[in-house]
Amino acid sequence: MPAAHVTLADVLSAAAPGATGALWRLDGAARQLDANVVRLRPGGGGDGYVETELDVLLVVVEGHGTLHRAGEEEGLAPGTLAFVPRGERRAVSAGADGLVYLTAHRRRPGMTIRRAEPQVTAEGGEAPCLLPRVCAACGRAADDAGALFCARCGERLEDRVQAR
Repeated sequence: MPAAHVTLADVLSAAAPGATGALWRLDGAARQLDANVVRLRPGGGGDGYVETELDVLLVVVEGHGTLHRAGEEEGLAPGTLAFVPRGERRAVSAGADGLVYLTAHRRRPGMTIRRAEPQVTAEGGEAPCLLPRVCAACGRAADDAGALFCARCGERLEDRVQAR
């Protein structure tokens, strides 16, 4: 059973000073909501990506940064609320003092087991397996085969680092 509540002060004070990525995640198997508190180091950020299934609410807790979306750049500061609809290309980058923000979205449906359809490249060949690109912390697959860090949560993609 997850804790009934937690304060942002507790989350931030419990995190190691240099910790980045998801500092806290909403727990509980029966929940309908996913939420994360994410810290980006100064100047850090992820590559842009498109979330095709979920709308996301972003709430800035500490620091400053930029939300890059739909070809525009929006400043982020403590207290900023930003709604990012599904299907919109987005990226978040931190300013000189770093950035801490909360994301909330509908929980993804559970994975189902079914026969995989073969993925085909534009040249007609079979696409390589993406499993080595999947972040162990949040489950997002990196868009770039050479990525060292997850674009969603900032965690190091250990399997990619070790495979080099």
